[in-house]
Amino acid sequence: MSLPSLSGHRKGLALTAIGGLALSMDIPLVRLAEGKMWPILGLRSITTVLVTLLIVAAIRVLKGKWPILIPGRHGIAAGLLYGLSTLTFLLSVFNTATANVVFIVAFNPMFGALLSWIFLKERPPVSTLVAMAAMIVGVGLIVHDGISSGHIFGDAMALLSALILGAAITVGRASRRDMGFVPLLAAMFPAILGFAMALPAGVSIDHPGWIIFNGAIVMPVAFWCLATGPRYLSAPEVGMFYLLETVLAPIWVWFIFAEVPTAMTLMGGAILIIVIMTHSLWMARGGGVRQRR
Repeated sequence: MSLPSLSGHRKGLALTAIGGLALSMDIPLVRLAEGKMWPILGLRSITTVLVTLLIVAAIRVLKGKWPILIPGRHGIAAGLLYGLSTLTFLLSVFNTATANVVFIVAFNPMFGALLSWIFLKERPPVSTLVAMAAMIVGVGLIVHDGISSGHIFGDAMALLSALILGAAITVGRASRRDMGFVPLLAAMFPAILGFAMALPAGVSIDHPGWIIFNGAIVMPVAFWCLATGPRYLSAPEVGMFYLLETVLAPIWVWFIFAEVPTAMTLMGGAILIIVIMTHSLWMARGGGVRQRR
């Protein structure tokens, strides 16, 4: 398995940084919509699918050929994982505090590193292993706080979402193929589930414009960039850029909704943020490329 060039590595860093920044707006937009989970899941997901189909059609007209949408069995597996992660993520958003969600989902690089080590034989560099050990401490503090505050189900869903995302990134890394459209089209699964659960009681969202904006613009940009990243970066590195949401989402929610995290959550989050910044700067300087073997 050939290693990516330094220029390719930097391209991957740029793509995943853009994706992580866009992803940080997801929870605030979901909260601004002020609706129940199932209709929000359905509308957010179906909007993403429809926009993706328009983009695919535009590419067909401009280039004269269809882009690769689902690259073989790896694409199918990754699509199922991305679709499931959408469900578990929104379950966590509606059942625990925003800071708990994003800080726990930040654990996904740990799962990505372990899965890549087990299945792809990609041993993480020492810097990543040290970062993961510190992250265990931070996530442990947040989960302990969630248990004492009665948010155990939401915290568990966030942790499951982290595992599923780590698996999806690892599958994309294993395929070495373009997975940009996979998570976008995979939104069809949560769309069907969301509307199936919501329609008996009626679809009611107070401010649907926020969800439409989220599904039409924010999610396509975020998922395409983050799904393309594994072509150039290892799974743990891509997972790190999901952590931009960890840093920024609580800040957006704090500003908009005045939702202040608990002291224990802030302590665990502070550990994660310091680790993220240190590790990301090290990777940006090429440390990860030199150490990978």
